[in-house]
Amino acid sequence: MHRLQSKENVSLYADVTRQEIINQSLQVQALIQELQTCTGPQENLDSLSAEVRTRIAALRKHIQELENLAEEQDLEKDRQQLIEESRSHRQMLTGTLTSFRNASVSCQHLIDKNNQEQLFSNEKEPMTSRKRLNKDKQSMANASANVTDHLLSISRHLAETSQRSADTLDSLANSSYTLQSTQDEFKNMGGVINQSGKLLAKYGRRELTDKVIVFFAFAFFMACVLYIIKKRLF
Repeated sequence: MHRLQSKENVSLYADVTRQEIINQSLQVQALIQELQTCTGPQENLDSLSAEVRTRIAALRKHIQELENLAEEQDLEKDRQQLIEESRSHRQMLTGTLTSFRNASVSCQHLIDKNNQEQLFSNEKEPMTSRKRLNKDKQSMANASANVTDHLLSISRHLAETSQRSADTLDSLANSSYTLQSTQDEFKNMGGVINQSGKLLAKYGRRELTDKVIVFFAFAFFMACVLYIIKKRLF
């Protein structure tokens, strides 16, 4: 009964984790679409990018939880199903990260282009305006450097995610191989036990036959003894 409840709890937790993955994926996709239509300013891009990274971190956490649940499954069919689901979500996460990076780059290029157009249109303004534009240009350069850092961080996350996925798949494959080997050993042990039972039954029948033969031999011996005594006495 306890094991059945544990199995039901794992199944319920898996369903909840799947729903969380779907919810986080939809939110990330909505934010990426908003990024794709973003035209600035820089603060909007930074805010949207930070929100996407937070959602992606939560999504990665739920996918890892689904992979952990696969290791707790007793049935090979349920384990393989969760493994395939986790692998599919990992692939979708990789595609999502690529879309996020492309959307961030596109938005940053658009912001840079708008800033450059504004800079060139104000070239003939007074010196005070030039100083302000130079300051804006420096801010734009700093923002571009920040975006570059963000892109490098995303690339590192992609590499780490791919490595973790490979390690997880190797671990699950090793676990499946170990379980299969254990099942084969149990089958072999069952065959040996069955064969031993047959041999014991055969030896039991042979022992009974030997007892019957000894009994008849003893009866025959006693009959002979009685016959000889009878002849001697009478």
